[in-house]
Amino acid sequence: MINVNIPDLPESKIKGVKVCRQAMAKWEEEFDERLDPNKRKYYWLTGKFNNHDKGQDTDEWALANGYISLVPVQFDFTAHHAIPFLNELDYGIQG
Repeated sequence: MINVNIPDLPESKIKGVKVCRQAMAKWEEEFDERLDPNKRKYYWLTGKFNNHDKGQDTDEWALANGYISLVPVQFDFTAHHAIPFLNELDYGIQG
């Protein structure tokens, strides 16, 4: 997959596209309790974004400097190194 971020600039001010890595940053999440028009509660995600990464090869740098950022991402969190070990355990289940 590719994560695409576009700076909040007029199209004529965008400098180009940068293929980047994701910055080492995180959100400090907070939630505001609000009411919808029917007086039902809902929660709006807010918070503060903390970017501790000063690299010039990151998505945050690209956006801050007028570029569209493209970041190739993946979702496989599997600890592949643990699979052989877990396959050797006796789980006591037949089948």
